[in-house]
Amino acid sequence: MQGNLAAIDLGTNSCRLRIADNKGNLVFRDSETVKLGEGLYKNRKFSPQAIERTMQCLSRYVQNMFDYHATHYRAVATASCRIADNGAKFVQMVEEMCGIKLEIISAQEEALLNLKGARLNAAPDTPYLLVYDLGGGSTEITLATNEVNPKVLYTISIPWGARNASEAFDLIEYNSDNAELLRAEVRKYTLDFLHNSEFLMYQNQCECIATSSTPLRLLSMVWHTEGYNKDRVDGMAAETRLIDEQIANIWRSSYDELLQNQYIGENRAPIIVAATIIFKQIYDDLQIKTLTASLKGAQEAIIEDLAQKWQS
Repeated sequence: MQGNLAAIDLGTNSCRLRIADNKGNLVFRDSETVKLGEGLYKNRKFSPQAIERTMQCLSRYVQNMFDYHATHYRAVATASCRIADNGAKFVQMVEEMCGIKLEIISAQEEALLNLKGARLNAAPDTPYLLVYDLGGGSTEITLATNEVNPKVLYTISIPWGARNASEAFDLIEYNSDNAELLRAEVRKYTLDFLHNSEFLMYQNQCECIATSSTPLRLLSMVWHTEGYNKDRVDGMAAETRLIDEQIANIWRSSYDELLQNQYIGENRAPIIVAATIIFKQIYDDLQIKTLTASLKGAQEAIIEDLAQKWQS
């Protein structure tokens, strides 16, 4: 019997597992908020508590892979493991305790994987794609051709994501002064991107796609899905002026209100304000009028690569 394929994507805030058959069809998936990067901005190290949460999650994923007969896999770790002083030690610990070979990928590799996954939600006749992925510890923006093997025209990694920005700029609740400091940091990178990518030349022939939890939550709000419904809004688009309205509501909310918000909840509430500041600053600076939200990202790209290798 041919085995299934698995992809593990360990980020600063969440860990995700996707298992598919050897043609790439979904068999099982899971996502858990492990908060691996909690406290990382201040201490430059993973805390024992964050390591324990992540190890427990990865141990469950090993069992899931066994239960669903996943014989081929790729496990990647992103910004937090690139940043942490004990990142390499953590990776070694994962292999020793969980039996998973965890690969710390570069920001460029991360951007390419998210591009390939997000492309699955793109209109096939659009010549170019702009994809940005707002993670917990970094945000990648990529301009590329819309092809099976996309050509990256320009990519940039912003060293701020939802979790490290929330901690660094004290933005559990909206504070205009702190928010402006974060905007100024993001703007350094978006203006660089505009200049070096010449994005505005491509804009009229480009579909703009945003991956990660933040756009999916915001579009759930825009389209009133009665709670966070990532599957329903996957691939859906909205004008950024409508997204602006939802972000404004978030910024007006107290932390208690964010906790009670059916689209946010306790895991996302501590980092949603910083996430939306980064998210909005990017689409404002890049003069984006319409955004497509994508649930598809690095995991789908990994599965696709594994399936191609399996069939070749």
